[in-house]
Amino acid sequence: MREQFFLADCQSFYASVEKASHPEYRNKPLVVAGDPSRRSGIILAACPIAKSFGVTTAERLGEAVKKCPKLVIVRPRMKYYIDVSLAITNIYKEYTDLVEVFSIDEQFLDISGSVRTFGDSLVIAKDIQQNVLLQTGVWVRIGSSFNKILAKIATDIWAKKNKNGIFTLSRAEVEHLLWPQPVSKMFGVGSRMTAHFVRLGITTIGDIGRMTLPELKTKLRSHFGKQSDIQAEIMWRTANGLDDSPVIPSTLDSPQKSISHAMTLPKDYSNKNEIETILLELTEEVCRDSRRKGYMGSVVTVSCICSPYEAPTGFSRQMKLTDPTNNTNKVYDAAKKIFYNFWNGMPIRRLGVTLSELVDDQTYQLSFFEDQERTRSLEKATDSIKERYGSAAIVRASSLTNAGQALERSLKIGGHYK
Repeated sequence: MREQFFLADCQSFYASVEKASHPEYRNKPLVVAGDPSRRSGIILAACPIAKSFGVTTAERLGEAVKKCPKLVIVRPRMKYYIDVSLAITNIYKEYTDLVEVFSIDEQFLDISGSVRTFGDSLVIAKDIQQNVLLQTGVWVRIGSSFNKILAKIATDIWAKKNKNGIFTLSRAEVEHLLWPQPVSKMFGVGSRMTAHFVRLGITTIGDIGRMTLPELKTKLRSHFGKQSDIQAEIMWRTANGLDDSPVIPSTLDSPQKSISHAMTLPKDYSNKNEIETILLELTEEVCRDSRRKGYMGSVVTVSCICSPYEAPTGFSRQMKLTDPTNNTNKVYDAAKKIFYNFWNGMPIRRLGVTLSELVDDQTYQLSFFEDQERTRSLEKATDSIKERYGSAAIVRASSLTNAGQALERSLKIGGHYK
């Protein structure tokens, strides 16, 4: 059986969903953006019409409006986007049970066993496109190849640019189609890595593909040191189209390695009481998620970015706890210690708290010095109330001050409005 993989990508996903919901915006430049009065006022998605005016994703909303004064601005609805993404997953599953979620708008499909039933890969791709468009209003671009990495590359470099939104990259075409492409177009290579490659005389994907792996390792070691060997192997395999990883449908069911929450603040925070309010709110979210998912963690990490915007400073440091826990007060105490040990006193722009080295929360160390069962029962009760009535049903008094963001964050999923 010949292996055949798809990477299906939803065009301007959030914007496409909004246009499908609002036919009156069909021929208008539309963007989905965060709150312009806060630092979240950036473009999350721009429709093709908006992009034709030069509007780009991650651009500040104010700059986008200067380029396109008639821009239609829609606030994100993350819960609805997740629902639409799940609906699209179910459409893919009508063609194969091997569907792997890569992101909210990208999914891998292994259609190797589907060809006998539905026709060749081009027929299947066109059929998927039409079904997704009819049922959700979203246009899907599909890259096809004999492994996952090349299916992804086929989508990013060619299918997204084609009028029909479909492109197949065969094994024989890797050298004469992929290798002449600029190294910046290779999956996993961003602007900084591109600059490093250019300094090393590597400008095309073929420059990497034609080298032996030891040669590439030597080049990268001269620039980054011996720790770059793994990166060199990944880059070399990608350039040569080598990938033996299967499509794994259960990726969302895999055990978590960490649980984290972070927040870009609406203004710079310098006051210790205000900063501690945010640290406590983030810790509560992390610990509540941990309890809901049945985990405890023994490593606490605090990340911080300080102003000014042009030359930010910051840190990401961790502390090992004596025993695993998901108790808010214990994790908060650790988070404060980390923060004050490494904070340079500059105004805070962004904070994050992470709990890692997770274990099952049903096995824990008893102590003579505290009533853990009472504490666990109390947290379980408050979690239950929040689960039923919303995370803002019970908040600490500090979250009701001007510094608090808990009520605002209760309206959001993943930092964006529900």
